Amino acid sequence: MKNPLLIPFDTAPFSSIKNEHFLPAFQVLITETQAEIDAICTNSEEASFENTVEALEFCGKQLDRVSSVFFNLNSAETSKEMQDIAQEISPLLTEFSNDITLNAALFERIKTVYNKRDSLNLNAEQKTLLDKKYKSFSRNGANLSPAQKEIIREIDKELSSVQLKFSEHVLAETNAYEMHISSEEELKGLPQDEKDAAAEVATQKGKDGWIFTLAYPSYIPFMKYAENRELRKKLALAAGSQCFKNDEFNNEALVLRIAKLRFDRANLLGYKTHADFILEERMAKTPTKVLDFLNDILLKAKPFAEKEIESLTKFANELDGIKHLEKWDTAFYSEKLKNKLFNLDDEKLKPYFQLEKVIDGVFTVAKKLYGLDFKQVDTIEKYHEDVKTYEVYNEKNEFISLFYADFHPREGKRNGAWMTSFKNQYIENGINERPHISNVCNFTKPTATKPSLLTFNEVTTLFHEFGHGLHGMLANTQYPSLSGTSVYWDFVELPSQILENWCYEKECLVLFAKHFETGETIPMEFVEKIKESATFLEGMATVRQISLGLIDMAWHSIDPSEIKSVKEHELKATEHTKLFPDVAENCMSVSFSHIFPGGYSSGYYSYKWAEVLDADAFAHFQNNGIFSKEIAKSFQENVLSKGGTENPMDLYKRFRGQEPNAEALLKRAGLI
Repeated sequence: MKNPLLIPFDTAPFSSIKNEHFLPAFQVLITETQAEIDAICTNSEEASFENTVEALEFCGKQLDRVSSVFFNLNSAETSKEMQDIAQEISPLLTEFSNDITLNAALFERIKTVYNKRDSLNLNAEQKTLLDKKYKSFSRNGANLSPAQKEIIREIDKELSSVQLKFSEHVLAETNAYEMHISSEEELKGLPQDEKDAAAEVATQKGKDGWIFTLAYPSYIPFMKYAENRELRKKLALAAGSQCFKNDEFNNEALVLRIAKLRFDRANLLGYKTHADFILEERMAKTPTKVLDFLNDILLKAKPFAEKEIESLTKFANELDGIKHLEKWDTAFYSEKLKNKLFNLDDEKLKPYFQLEKVIDGVFTVAKKLYGLDFKQVDTIEKYHEDVKTYEVYNEKNEFISLFYADFHPREGKRNGAWMTSFKNQYIENGINERPHISNVCNFTKPTATKPSLLTFNEVTTLFHEFGHGLHGMLANTQYPSLSGTSVYWDFVELPSQILENWCYEKECLVLFAKHFETGETIPMEFVEKIKESATFLEGMATVRQISLGLIDMAWHSIDPSEIKSVKEHELKATEHTKLFPDVAENCMSVSFSHIFPGGYSSGYYSYKWAEVLDADAFAHFQNNGIFSKEIAKSFQENVLSKGGTENPMDLYKRFRGQEPNAEALLKRAGLI
């Protein structure tokens, strides 16, 4: 039987792939890629940019493609069998990655090219690639002694295993929990749509009544609308205590282990902490600068947050006699207060945000800004029937990208929303290989009586992920490792966060916000209220983001060896961001997937950092018209198409004509 993963493919051959194909494919492809690397090392010609750096860049293309298929499926369509395979494959890939970066002969050739870089007449992208390749070796132990290299190998192998285990525990906890309700009285306050969705979940599980889970489309509406405070508390405690109970899914030991392994690795490489190691390759550069940035915003936001808590508590007291707000009260009373102040709640807005029309809307925005056309096709293989596939063309009718859209929750899919790719863009032998980009979200599924209707927050999520998608689709670089979203981590959120701004603009909303039954365009009074309410409780939201950034830095900017209690360490890190009483059963770190298995370690601050960029950049659009072709062209040419080919601040200044100004963010957020 032929293994479909060993045959070169353009679009992923999902229908032919079986789980048993993965491990043998990885074993063969690692061997083949190693042979390509051996050929570079034994080349008798003197090391040059072309025969060493460029040759290494294009090694292992099939291995990269199969890796993207496997790990994307392990996030969006996994199973116990696939997770077990991941536990075998991850150490193999880690070992192979170390075989490359600790290969003395290969590093010697790269170092030879690097040392004569000033005389090579390289262009900006080639210089960046050379610098990145050299650092990928030096920052991963190439300059260490043989004994130290072995320690790095062991650390990396263990890290890949424990990080996978962390993710599996979070997914298992999310899937395992259900709150089964049999009395409709207990659903008071919930909109009919949410009740229908919960009834459908119960039916699928062979039960009567209603089932609520920790998946976002189930959890968030319950916390917003359910009048039963005890049930809100029950669900909130279940979410907050994920992986923090005395069972096989507890992640406390894994948190401590990951933090320690990362610290030991950074130390071995000559860095004070993991954060120092990571931030060397970020716009922020140092832990001190990140902490100063976070604390400066906290200083400005906290007084606003405290006033907001005060007014929210007063409102809850007047309404229900509640004198002290708990964490499970905020979403509920925030929604009530927002409705009172702006006469606007999600239930009024949702009929205007049918998923299919929002998708058409974001496509129209992409057409107006960048001249893109999205054509839905059914000839491309999919990994699940929920996935929709599109071919993307530009104004010259040139093929730009494939786009996979996967928007509904299911058991084998992790929570949240993300963009990823099944194939990078790059140019080889004069051919511009175009990318295959995917957006994955978790929006409410249509029911028997209604289509999928989005909350306004979900609309901004869709635009956010599509912004990442555009960064991937419009990539136009020579080298795959510098293409699309392969940029400094504190720059990667700019294309996503800037696109959220269009959701608040009348000129954009009228394109797609139409009532799913009547076809009526969203009333202008709603548009005005969306705009007015954009800064509602922004102080609290900002403090929450800062809190998460501080938790991240608390784990990664110190020596974690003496930390005994995950919970106590977290409380200490967030003492200045505390707005509500602590809940003993809850702990954020143990399910904080962004920073433990995810790529955001020492980088969670990036969301706020990028908000400064996106507010400043969008102000440039506003000053020239939000659909200004001229500004969009500049953004595409200087940011979206350039990937990581140059220093991001240089790219930004070329687009904007100046460094970003934080005042645009504070003004937009209503914090000045």
